[in-house]
Amino acid sequence: MAGSLAPGQRISERGLAAALDISAQPVREALRRLEVEGMVETRPRSGTYVADLGRDRLFEIGLIRATLEAVAARLAAERATPADHAAMRSRLDAIAGAMRSEDAAAVTLANEALHDAIHAAAASRDVTRLLEGLRAYDHLTRERILSTAEERATAQAEHQAIVQAIIAGDARAAEAAMKAHALRSLSVALP
Repeated sequence: MAGSLAPGQRISERGLAAALDISAQPVREALRRLEVEGMVETRPRSGTYVADLGRDRLFEIGLIRATLEAVAARLAAERATPADHAAMRSRLDAIAGAMRSEDAAAVTLANEALHDAIHAAAASRDVTRLLEGLRAYDHLTRERILSTAEERATAQAEHQAIVQAIIAGDARAAEAAMKAHALRSLSVALP
């Protein structure tokens, strides 16, 4: 994700294990997870390579993520408990606090926590599993999306509207607000 390995670069499982001074098993498991997330590709009889995440591929992943996030918000509006509502409000407060202190990294982490709270409120293993598979995309784009104070303020207003719709139990509004938020974020991440 940091870009220290070039797209198409071969990854040696043994070399990584030696460089990290760990056994090959956790490296093998990590590479499997990275493959699920689309960050690496395993080629038969050839090995594992860093995936090419060019603009077109990232845009397509962003569209998929926008749809899944919208479904999660819809389900959250239908299924959220009072405890889920409290968790989402708490995450909104954390974002606001991080914004007041002008801590962009904390805003990014709090933003991720809010989305996680919405996913939890959706109470769908399938949606959560599919979104987990896009976690690398989130890491690649979220800091770029939240890089300016203006973008952070826009995202915060969108988050408030999403959470209000979820708490009101308005599934259509929650879905629409989340999809608009995710698509706007996509246009910022990949102008």
